[in-house]
Amino acid sequence: MAVKIRLQRHGKKGNPIYWIVIADGRSKRDGKYIEKIGSYDPNTNPATIELDFDSSIKWLEKGAQPTNTAKAILSYEGVLLRKHLNHGVKKGAFTEEEAKKKFDEWKKEKSAKIQKKIEDLASTLESNKKDARKREEEYSKKRAKDSKAKKEAKATEESAVAEGAEEATAEEAPAEEAPAEEAPAKEEAPAEEAPAKEEAPAEEEAPAEEEAPAKKEAPAEEAPAEEAPAEEK
Repeated sequence: MAVKIRLQRHGKKGNPIYWIVIADGRSKRDGKYIEKIGSYDPNTNPATIELDFDSSIKWLEKGAQPTNTAKAILSYEGVLLRKHLNHGVKKGAFTEEEAKKKFDEWKKEKSAKIQKKIEDLASTLESNKKDARKREEEYSKKRAKDSKAKKEAKATEESAVAEGAEEATAEEAPAEEAPAEEAPAKEEAPAEEAPAKEEAPAEEEAPAEEEAPAKKEAPAEEAPAEEAPAEEK
């Protein structure tokens, strides 16, 4: 029977959580399994891994074959390194204490790297939050500035409209009063011209000069013409 170390999917749709199980290679992926040795949650950063370390080494030493994903998880947790060190101890390459020391040093370095990654992620997250707050503040200031500019433009427009209305009213008012001012002028005009027409008769005394016809008494000179017949007698 081919035994495999593989992942079995659980969790909600779009938010999966995987169990790390020992199962028969002929069984379905999410079917029956022999033993659950851990879990893997890829939804966190870094991913959350819970693993039964000793049980994993035991099944590897028995010949269980991990899938690619399961192998990456076991390597990340140091299970493959520990299996290799145990094999070296069995061959006499080094003692159990030396193998344990090497593994502890690796584990310490691995933990430091993981911790640094967590700190870097936290720092990046905080930096992103600051940038987001800064962008939000800039956007709020810009929006307030635009709102103020619109209000000022509206107030200026209303003021211009009001001034235009006042000017139009001021221009219309004199036009209505003009007839009242001109009316007296038309009424007084005849009063001033009347005396001039009444004085005209004073100039009509010119007939006194018509006495000139008195000079036409020349017919008196015609008397000799009448006397001419007397001479004929």
